[in-house]
Amino acid sequence: SSRYNADGTEAVVSTQSTGILQHLVISANCIGEALVPYYRQILPILNIFKNKNINKGDGIDYSQQRRENVGDLIQETLEAFETHGGPDAFINIKYMVPTYESCVNN
Repeated sequence: SSRYNADGTEAVVSTQSTGILQHLVISANCIGEALVPYYRQILPILNIFKNKNINKGDGIDYSQQRRENVGDLIQETLEAFETHGGPDAFINIKYMVPTYESCVNN
């Protein structure tokens, strides 16, 4: 299910698609590395919505409990890509998503 951003534009990245990507990457050892050549198609869209977290100010954000916060889901997806994508995963992610920080090299 797609969500709408504060400016009214529909978020292309859905919570379901990030979940599918995460499950795909972790489902078998070879799949994460096999996706690395396709990062140039996948990551630009994730980069656009990476920082699109909902800001409720002092309010309560229930989307975190329901796992619907697109920015957080994208961060989790990028971490799964890095963790399961082999030795070239991080450099490819960093190239397409410059603000990404390694979850492995910390």
